[in-house]
Amino acid sequence: MSVDVTCEGAAIMLHRKIYQLCCDGQDVWIFLRDQQRWIERAKILDIEGDLVTFRYETEEEDEICSWEEMVRLESIGAVTKRLAAVPRGDVEINVSEDCPETEQLSDPYPESNAD
Repeated sequence: MSVDVTCEGAAIMLHRKIYQLCCDGQDVWIFLRDQQRWIERAKILDIEGDLVTFRYETEEEDEICSWEEMVRLESIGAVTKRLAAVPRGDVEINVSEDCPETEQLSDPYPESNAD
């Protein structure tokens, strides 16, 4: 009996990564390869064996629907997460000097800034 170690190793790594995303509680985008569709802004709720449970919402014409799905780990082709978002248009972005003084970090190198 021959086992493809490469595929088995990749499945274990995917399982670990999905578990980390589940613990983080961040929104993720999941591609289901057997259905050829993306699930947007899903929260991974649980991983039990090879079943992954996640929740997401869809917006239709006159309603917002909340869905919970369970899929096999092997059905997941890709998982992505948003690293950052910046508003478009004429929006003034706050910089560190705009933060309240209590929330500002102290300068770790005060001597290098003294000119």
